[in-house]
Amino acid sequence: MLKKNLDVGGQAVIEGVMMRSPEYITVAVRKSSGEIVVKKEHYISLSKRFKLLNLPIVRGIVTLGETLYIGIKALAFSAEEAVESIEEEDTSKEKKEKRGIFTSLWLIGTIIFAFILAFLLFFYLPLMIATFLNIKGGFLFNFVDGIIRVAIFLIYIWAITLWKDMRRIFEYHGAEHKSIYTLEAGDDLLPANAKKYSTLHPRCGTSFLLIVMIVSIIVFMFLGRPHTLSDRLVRFLFIPLIAGISYELLKLSGKKRESKITKVLIAPGLWLQKITTKEPDEKQLEVAIAALKEALDLSP
Repeated sequence: MLKKNLDVGGQAVIEGVMMRSPEYITVAVRKSSGEIVVKKEHYISLSKRFKLLNLPIVRGIVTLGETLYIGIKALAFSAEEAVESIEEEDTSKEKKEKRGIFTSLWLIGTIIFAFILAFLLFFYLPLMIATFLNIKGGFLFNFVDGIIRVAIFLIYIWAITLWKDMRRIFEYHGAEHKSIYTLEAGDDLLPANAKKYSTLHPRCGTSFLLIVMIVSIIVFMFLGRPHTLSDRLVRFLFIPLIAGISYELLKLSGKKRESKITKVLIAPGLWLQKITTKEPDEKQLEVAIAALKEALDLSP
């Protein structure tokens, strides 16, 4: 079980949690009626199916792509369940189909907008500010560009905490981490056992994003100061490489988490998780554990 656990990860969704194991992807969502609905599908990563895709760096790029795809599907499922819970009285097949189409279109639009916003905020805006500051040296330019990017990222994380509805997502995020810690400790997967564990986990996606920000500073330093639009766009092509390197560092931090050096290096990511995770209640832990059990194929 411990060996399986090393490859278990998850994501908070709307009123639920997605869990991914080496063989399964599950999404558990609590409906307004109190019922926990679980969606389960068999899935083996491309990096496990093809040796070439399991090479260091490459597997990180593959994992990033798969994570985005799986995460969007999990969010779509949770959004559909949330809408269905709100309009439970609409039971006709036609209304359900229309509702599903509307929810899907809304989610697709939101995701496209989020990608455009992320590109402008975390990629283009820092470049423009650094250019406006008229920094000449390539090393200094990229350092300032990176610091601005990290600052914008931190401000963004803080800003979304002001959105009250996000607190529920952050609580489910905490429930996801607590349930994984329970598995790591070898305890029975019960809400009462999960309660005592931390909401902060070194292999969290929040920590991954912070690592990406830092690695990007180092990688972009080799590209010098961009002078033209094409120079700036070329940087965009290096994002897969940055993601691959960041994945390897995150994976290493998970394996060497007891090392003193590792503890120092992962500390900023854990501090950031104090914003993106909140203490869950027992019902939320129950949902996270339901998803985890199904992902590990432990449910009766």
